[in-house]
Amino acid sequence: MKVLVVGGGGREHALCWSLASSPLLTRLWCAPGNAGIAEVAECVPIGAEDVPALVRFARDNAADLVVAGPEAPLTLGLADACAAAGLRCFGPSAAAARLEGSKAFAREVCAAAGVPGPRWRRFDDPAAARAHIRAEGAPIVVKADGLAAGKGVVVAATVEEAEAAVADLMERRVHGAAGATVLVEECLAGEEVSFFALCDGTHAVPLAAAQDHKRVGEGDTGPNTGGMGAYSPPPVFTEALRDEVMARIVRPTLAEMARRGAPFRGVLFVGLMLTAEGPRLVEFNVRFGDPECQALMVRLRSDLLAALLAACDGELADFDLRWAPLHSLVVVMAARGYPGAYARGSEIRGLDRAARVPGVQVFHAGTARRADGALIAAGGRVLGVAATGATLREARDAAYAAVDAIDWPEGFCRRDIGWRAL
Repeated sequence: MKVLVVGGGGREHALCWSLASSPLLTRLWCAPGNAGIAEVAECVPIGAEDVPALVRFARDNAADLVVAGPEAPLTLGLADACAAAGLRCFGPSAAAARLEGSKAFAREVCAAAGVPGPRWRRFDDPAAARAHIRAEGAPIVVKADGLAAGKGVVVAATVEEAEAAVADLMERRVHGAAGATVLVEECLAGEEVSFFALCDGTHAVPLAAAQDHKRVGEGDTGPNTGGMGAYSPPPVFTEALRDEVMARIVRPTLAEMARRGAPFRGVLFVGLMLTAEGPRLVEFNVRFGDPECQALMVRLRSDLLAALLAACDGELADFDLRWAPLHSLVVVMAARGYPGAYARGSEIRGLDRAARVPGVQVFHAGTARRADGALIAAGGRVLGVAATGATLREARDAAYAAVDAIDWPEGFCRRDIGWRAL
């Protein structure tokens, strides 16, 4: 089978790396890809949001499957355009992708489906949002309604911080039109977990869970990022909790989306807060998380391509997945200054040494090749150093041994990934 993966980050490298081992695969492309993806797939110079060009390439090259990595092409209608061209696409329609594209829509679906979550209000008027914040007090959460690359959420410790977030978002100082509407939500207390389920519109199969580290600094301090590391499985997420999440969140959501005429096919990312009252929904995403995807792929023992095809073809009712009895941990190496302004073009050395650490796989997120062949940083989050081990501590130690083998003075990482469990 011929497969086109859309995207060019660490998540897409992990997907390509896993797909490349499938006995069903005959050819693998990635658009636009990156320097690491080029080692396992043919990179195609088409942007991830150029839906017409992506569909044209897939059709002209008789691709059997298009796999959407990031959320933007899905909200722009990639799956719909593929269907119109007679192509199979792993990922939801634009109507179903609104579960991530609009936080307010997702909350409305949850209310109709009885999914447990925080108290929330939607605001189009900044003054009304500020008045509600003053009435509720802090801590409180302010969210951009639209897509903001995982950075549109402010967990405000004070009323003043929340009001500043409203101003930044609604006056379009950050994230543009995505923040024209905001949600103000109750701040839930507990541990956050990222859970993933494979969906075919009617049935859902649990994938696995991971725990992400959103803040840029050790001890979960500083601003939110796209993710500075992850590990899987989280010890706090038991089989009983998994079954409860499937029963109270995933299946009711699938049923409500089908009732609305927008059946959800693809991977549903369920952002959870494990509160004293039980698991409650923080947010939905409509694609694999990044870097959680890397932590999952190095543990997956089933054929990923077969699983994605089963989701596309409505065949998940009797499908199952096998996972290695291992722990995994991913450390993200980012360019200094991230998530603020950062420099591009610095040279990265030593990846060959890092790859020799047992159990390690280095995924590229924002890399490119210079004309002389040197590997350079080309983004904010640049590398995902993943490792597996019989215990989480073994995986952590291997990942940081690999990080220490990489020669990149202009990069940095958190040194405490996995601290909640360890």
